[in-house]
Amino acid sequence: MPPRRPSAPVANAPGKPAGAASARRGAKPAVSSKPRRAAPVRPGQDGAPRASHPLIDGYLEHLLIERGLAENTLAAYAADLADFAGFLAQGGIDLHAATEQTLFLYIVDLRRRGLTSRTLSRHLSALRGLFAHGVAEGQLAADPLRYLENPKLPRTLPDVLTRDEMAAVLARPDLSDRLGFRDRTMLELLYASGLRVSELCGLRPLDFDPMTGLVRVFGKGSKERIVPVHDTAARLLAAYIRDWRPAFRPVEDALFLNRSGKGLTRQAVWKAVKRHVAEAGIRKDISPHTFRHSFATHLLDGGADLRTVQMLLGHADIAATEIYTHVQADRLRQVHRAHHPRSRS
Repeated sequence: MPPRRPSAPVANAPGKPAGAASARRGAKPAVSSKPRRAAPVRPGQDGAPRASHPLIDGYLEHLLIERGLAENTLAAYAADLADFAGFLAQGGIDLHAATEQTLFLYIVDLRRRGLTSRTLSRHLSALRGLFAHGVAEGQLAADPLRYLENPKLPRTLPDVLTRDEMAAVLARPDLSDRLGFRDRTMLELLYASGLRVSELCGLRPLDFDPMTGLVRVFGKGSKERIVPVHDTAARLLAAYIRDWRPAFRPVEDALFLNRSGKGLTRQAVWKAVKRHVAEAGIRKDISPHTFRHSFATHLLDGGADLRTVQMLLGHADIAATEIYTHVQADRLRQVHRAHHPRSRS
């Protein structure tokens, strides 16, 4: 979806930054040949945890090549499975000989280390995938986890910003300099599209079409989706790409750049969000993902249907989107208690 250059200037956008035109007249900035998505870290590579068992390595290879898991997800699986391999090694147990009793003792060990139910559930999820893959490939005779249940997880409602709080945060960045304009565009895009922070950091300039106001996003497992953005975000994006991004002297093809012209990391986005939230005087524990929660909640509050929100968020399972209906229900209960005459008596 190659974008076309906007023919008219952006309304209400600040003037071009000093040096932006000269940056375009000079030599073209070097653009790295970085692939669309970095190859996931494999066990034993660059200090990553070593799984030290052929069955685990084969399963991770399956997740990488056939399932196309995201880099961070694969690294988490590798770490969890390496932890289990270490537990087996301490007891002198081969993976093929692991039984239900072995898994029960491992769960007890995880509990003794103080792991939360959510972290424990993640470990068990990695092991379920491993054993299911081993059975399917004929490398294991049976799945020792088939009768063990995951711990019950409490349903926690995501924190969201109110519309007034969101407006206060979006108003904080200074549009008169390149960093402020970048941050305003970035925050506006997070709220306008509900992107994950990893999706935001993976964007390239050509992923935005200023004529249609559509953004091409590569989500989990490199799944592509097209997300519309509202006019304000589209105008900011067009102005940032045309007038402000060249001032960073890009050395990478990422959309949002740091002072060195390299793509922003997730940590850099997190710090920017924290800074602007604090400047807005908001005391909530806010992260970039809060913008995604707020995007979904405000859409549902405005009358959007759940299926549409699921598509915009890129959720494979609508059950992941249904959490926002609980946020809605909680808000309705608060309004009812505050305004129904029998609730106030």
